[in-house]
Amino acid sequence: MAKALITSALPYINGIKHLGNLAGSLLPADIHARHRRQIGDEVLFICATDEHGTPAELAAAEAGLDVATYCRRQHEVQAAIYRRLDLSFDHFGRSSSARNHALTQHFFRRLDERGLIEERVLAQVYSPRDGRFLPDRYVLGRCPHCGFERARGDQCESCTRPLDPVDLLEPRSALSGSTALEIRPSRHLFLRQSALVDDLERWIAGRSGWPALVTSIARKWLDEGIQDRCITRDLAWGVPVPKPGYEGKVFYVWFDAPIAYIAATQDWADADPGRRDWRSWWWQADDVDYVQFLGKDNVPFHAVSFPCTLIGSGEPWKTVDVIKGVNWLTYEGGKFSTSDRRGVFLDQALDLLPADVWRWWLAANAPEGSDTDFSFRRFAADVNHDLADTFGNLVNRILAFLAARYGGIVPDGGVSAAPEQQLAAELDRRLAALRRHHAGPSIRRSAEEVRAIWRLANTYLAGEAPWALLGSDPARAAAVVRTGVNLVALAATVAWPFIPGTAERVLAALGRPAGVPAWPDSAAAALTGVRGGEAVGSLPPLFPKLTPDWAEASRARFAAGQAP
Repeated sequence: MAKALITSALPYINGIKHLGNLAGSLLPADIHARHRRQIGDEVLFICATDEHGTPAELAAAEAGLDVATYCRRQHEVQAAIYRRLDLSFDHFGRSSSARNHALTQHFFRRLDERGLIEERVLAQVYSPRDGRFLPDRYVLGRCPHCGFERARGDQCESCTRPLDPVDLLEPRSALSGSTALEIRPSRHLFLRQSALVDDLERWIAGRSGWPALVTSIARKWLDEGIQDRCITRDLAWGVPVPKPGYEGKVFYVWFDAPIAYIAATQDWADADPGRRDWRSWWWQADDVDYVQFLGKDNVPFHAVSFPCTLIGSGEPWKTVDVIKGVNWLTYEGGKFSTSDRRGVFLDQALDLLPADVWRWWLAANAPEGSDTDFSFRRFAADVNHDLADTFGNLVNRILAFLAARYGGIVPDGGVSAAPEQQLAAELDRRLAALRRHHAGPSIRRSAEEVRAIWRLANTYLAGEAPWALLGSDPARAAAVVRTGVNLVALAATVAWPFIPGTAERVLAALGRPAGVPAWPDSAAAALTGVRGGEAVGSLPPLFPKLTPDWAEASRARFAAGQAP
């Protein structure tokens, strides 16, 4: 049994997230956590809302709330949605917690003591109309690298390059829209990342199993030269800087946000201090396998900045083993946009269809090798094929037949023959491949292997046709039906990380115990788990078909700028 620490990129607090956010980090992390639990690993799955920075202040002002109240309410809204999506966090915390404030200040003091913090006077954007400095996202303009017209002062959404507000061309205030901006001096603190390049190089060289996407982004940053990073901002909301002369300033959100992984673990341990020890996961935790899941735009902060904080502290903090970065999910040929309300947001998705339908499609089409485009037409076709026609058909055909011909009692009699032996051998190959893909972790390939197991089960039942054997060879029919029931159990077991709600309904109908369904030791064992004489319940159709009219109506409903 291994210890698996799994974190998902922290969803930002300003509003409900869209399908792209779910596909890029939250769902892959949950699927991996669920599989690790299935194989018997000790798992800690941690996440939190990212609550500091300019977007929180801007969103709170737009909502007419003070920022603390706004963040508290939005955290509750997001947490409720993630519960509906069956995301199995062990703890879903907040980056604004007292624990994260204290831990962020601890890291700063350690870095400062070790000579890795430097004070510099910066030319900052100041807005006379707003009467304040405009940090980060308070400044909008044209990206100097790619020309994107709506780049923010911290990062360009189009080319993902990190920016400072003074880099933007044709800048304007995000508060008032004023272009009458001035450049004034302001004192700030920098993390001397350039002093940690050799340590960072050795650290990255010691990692393995990173996707090519992540490695290429990390190498690009190293090859271009790691720059020192400003870690303070002229804001009121955030973690205060514990240094004389910096009253009224807070830490940059990208300094404190990754630290919240550790702080959220501390909050998790505080809930049961007698049994939970956060240090065993983060402090001298060489026995822990730590995997991060995030979108490609977050890779630089997790492959460079956060490791610099941990390594620079000089303390034995656990650093990530594998960064699982993915590309983007696009929407009907364009980008999802929270600000423009373009795309399908998670509350809307759950009002349309059950969580498992979204979970399956996003996993089966995970944007791992390249960007994936979501369209309602493609979504409907894939859901119909995979969930209704393949998995749903497998479950319903055998359970309905069992109910109609055997009164819902798994039949005794008959013995396994050559078809069952061939089936078991192929299933063993498929299960081994599935476990390798999960270990990768490759979400898309894992889903492909689950689909292949569903197809194999359907092919077996179609070929052996127990309904045609009832009169001529009832013993053989009984053996095939019993195998079919066990195939349903296996199909639901391997599907559980992806569609947990539906898988649990199926397993409950088969009389299997509630909780995490254990990974099968072998196909032979899996095909004999449900025995003759056991009572099995029936289920209605698991997944209704999505019609072309439904797809077109949904596409029109969620057209750009028209999302409800």
